[in-house]
Amino acid sequence: MLHTFAASTLCLLAGCGGGADGLPFSSSPPPFGSAAPMQPAATPPPSSVNPSATPVQPAEAPNAGLPLNMPPGTSPGDDDSDPALPPVNPNPGCVAWPAATGSEQVSDTIDVSGTFDGGMKRFVGTGALGSGSQTEGQPAFFALEDGAVLKNVILGAPAADGIHCEGSCVLENVWWEDVGEDAATFDGDRDTDVMDIRCSGARRAADKILQHNGPGTMLITDFFAEDFGKVYRSCGNCREQFDRHVELHNVTATDGNTLAGINENFGDTASFENVSADRDITVCELYRANDTGAEPVSIGEGPDAEHCLYQSDDISAL
Repeated sequence: MLHTFAASTLCLLAGCGGGADGLPFSSSPPPFGSAAPMQPAATPPPSSVNPSATPVQPAEAPNAGLPLNMPPGTSPGDDDSDPALPPVNPNPGCVAWPAATGSEQVSDTIDVSGTFDGGMKRFVGTGALGSGSQTEGQPAFFALEDGAVLKNVILGAPAADGIHCEGSCVLENVWWEDVGEDAATFDGDRDTDVMDIRCSGARRAADKILQHNGPGTMLITDFFAEDFGKVYRSCGNCREQFDRHVELHNVTATDGNTLAGINENFGDTASFENVSADRDITVCELYRANDTGAEPVSIGEGPDAEHCLYQSDDISAL
């Protein structure tokens, strides 16, 4: 189930660039024989041909010359869609694990308003950002204000508590080489807030990659996860609880435990589309959460019609 958001929710969405290493997503070809071969345009009899007329050109396929997966009738420069909604397969050229262009050490949290473009540099924590532990309450590497965009960044090790999003935000082409406490945390305070993560990935997360503490919806598109506990977790014991929502599109996950952990008793939902994962990875785990700080209780797995929203053809085994 996809959620629709007001156009004012996100106004800073952009495609992300690829890197030098890795493989792009590609769409599967249509089944053999699913369409009739294209016939060339008929040529009029010689007696009716006007020698000065412009020659008739063969008809082009509606997608000819466009990037993979771009919808027919559009061009790479088109941007007429509602900015609050992610385009269909927005980053077909997304390349996994791009190479760093340089390295920069950071000892204090970088506050971001507007757009921060890291130029594909690797940022490495030192001082308060350099413990590399799983201790709760570590400072963020990047703190994004409402409406901020963080792009073209590699977080090396150590990376403290990664990225904090204090409202609606966009992460594009952001890569965690060795997750610290968490890769990113969504801390908004409105149910209309959206954290939009696209063309990104994370490795070596002992626990969670993406933590959702506030209300709102997290969109995870074109994401690579390797060696992790959970890709997404809705907070199971926060002092203030909300119904939270996550949508996973074009996600590839290997060597992990669970794609999404959500809270059944607070009305969470998780939807999945075009996900590829190891056979032993749990797609969607349901919890009975609390607001007392106690450990939440796992109560089962999806799919179902209310919380874990997917069908068998939404998930492919690697």
